[in-house]
Amino acid sequence: MERAQEELALTQIRKSVEKLGSSTESYGDPTLMRFLIARAMDPEKAAKMFVQWRQWRAAFVPLGYIPDSEVPDELESRKICLQGLSKNGFPVMIVKGRNHFPAKDQLQFKKFVVHLLDKTLASSSKDGEIGSEKLIGIFDLQHISYKNVDARVLITGFQFLQAYYPERLAKFYLLHMPLFFVAVWKLVSRFLEKATLEKIVIVSNEEERLQLMREVGEDVLPEEYGGKSKFVAMQDVVINPLAVEG
Repeated sequence: MERAQEELALTQIRKSVEKLGSSTESYGDPTLMRFLIARAMDPEKAAKMFVQWRQWRAAFVPLGYIPDSEVPDELESRKICLQGLSKNGFPVMIVKGRNHFPAKDQLQFKKFVVHLLDKTLASSSKDGEIGSEKLIGIFDLQHISYKNVDARVLITGFQFLQAYYPERLAKFYLLHMPLFFVAVWKLVSRFLEKATLEKIVIVSNEEERLQLMREVGEDVLPEEYGGKSKFVAMQDVVINPLAVEG
């Protein structure tokens, strides 16, 4: 898209947001472009999405971030790892499926989804504002059993990405998918938008494994996946709490 068209769309979305009684004053062009891209460059639809996002953040994340103290049960399993930046500068998040068990507290789990997405994106921020950063997700299903299966966790995570984190997902890899999980994934897929599905790779052969290696980089991938690094639990990664999505 030509820069002139982008500038026009950005001007239009700012005006549309104001008509809806909100403001874009604190947000740069990269943030607004994400909403425009997510709504096929339609300024009015993008403005509506932006305003709904601001309202949701204000109600659900009043501090601007979710502190560790609000998600203790989910953090205890150490199931999320932040591995650093991919070759393209995207933060790499790994979910260890075998360490996950269906949540008893659904509100805490939803807060945890926001906590991990915000922290993953903030881990790549250089200037404080989260603008156009994307993330790479890896969901490792190795050694999972039926007690780890939780379709709701995937549905919730992807729905949050689609509704509140537009254009944040660069790629999502599913590793070591067991046969019994195929039916679960088919169920989850029904809740995903086409644009999201196009970013998901089920690693099932050597070429797909090499694609993962090329995109992420062996210095970032853990040794368990053929890389050179160790797993880094999310709790052990220190970030600026002000460098978050909102």
